[in-house]
Amino acid sequence: MRIPYTGPLPPPIILPRFANTPAGATHALTKFLSAPGPSNVHDSPPNHDSTKTVLLTGAGISVPSGLADYRGTGGTYTLNRTYRPIYYNEFITNHEARKRYWARSYLGWTNLHRARPNAGHQAVKELGKLGIISSVVTQNVDSFHSMAHPELPTIELHGYLRALICIHCHNQLPREEFQRSLSTLNPQWAAFLEEMLSVGALDSENPAERRAKGLKSNPDGDVDVPDAPYTTFRYPSCPTCLANPPILENGTKARVETDSDGAWSTNSTAGVLKPAVVMFGESIAPHVKTGAEEAIDSAGRILVIGSSLATYSAWRLVKRAKERKMPIGILNLGGVRGEESFYADTESSNEGEKGMRCSESADKILPMVVGKLSGSPAYQTGEVQQDVPIP
Repeated sequence: MRIPYTGPLPPPIILPRFANTPAGATHALTKFLSAPGPSNVHDSPPNHDSTKTVLLTGAGISVPSGLADYRGTGGTYTLNRTYRPIYYNEFITNHEARKRYWARSYLGWTNLHRARPNAGHQAVKELGKLGIISSVVTQNVDSFHSMAHPELPTIELHGYLRALICIHCHNQLPREEFQRSLSTLNPQWAAFLEEMLSVGALDSENPAERRAKGLKSNPDGDVDVPDAPYTTFRYPSCPTCLANPPILENGTKARVETDSDGAWSTNSTAGVLKPAVVMFGESIAPHVKTGAEEAIDSAGRILVIGSSLATYSAWRLVKRAKERKMPIGILNLGGVRGEESFYADTESSNEGEKGMRCSESADKILPMVVGKLSGSPAYQTGEVQQDVPIP
């Protein structure tokens, strides 16, 4: 994944002009989703359905679930200019960097794990049941889409935090099992985590609230405790590699060793687990990249929800939709990278059916859109079930 776009984002374009209120935005998005399929989409594959919409979602849709944002008004990159995510090369080559990463992830996992999909995710499920949505491509690694609507095809463009993957044998390990191992290997850290949980220090990922408690708020379950002894943190090796060391690329058998407690040893040449996410500097798997492109090509329009498109992997998908002459909708608080080019030729008489853009929160607008499209009074007032059980 490329380094995200860091230039200043333009102020949001509002299209149509009346979409500057919740009611106007709801009307425009309803028009967008219910319009007849466009007839001029280029290079359509056999499975193309011009009446369907593909969703591209980002961190903004998960903020109401209590997770941190990236570039919103309270986002990490907005308030914490010094924040630097770990890079793939650094993770796979640097034992100390992995200690720091896993210590911070260990502290942050609890809040991410207990968070649940919100009204926006539930509304996406309902749009899928109405036959309006063909599939979802998400930049998010929180798995909320697969929790909320497992029946609706979802491509996790940047992977997911619910599991780890070994960089040597490529087997996966559930995060909950890994978290228990981290607690066993780091009893003092486990006690510190329990203390923070007991006083509510991790109840919110709101940056202001976390700063008041001496913590830095970062996205994706990362908690930075200034001056913490990260070098003392230990992490387990891949259990598959430990039981059966793999053959390395040079043809030799790997060596996987642990200390007396089971922590990965620097004498090892394999057995390193990483989160099953695409880190900066790491390539998106070819089948994921192709699947996302096919999801775009098979739909008649694209709706971006909660993303500033700062990462190239997401921006290029909207660019692809534009090149195919697909109508583009954007529901995102704040500016979006390159949005002026997406609407340069959109007709001024358009009420949303040929393209729409509003700066509203998805958990407020999407339920009202579902209400209009389904005729459900509960959805018209935004009264939806927010605590979606994990299947």
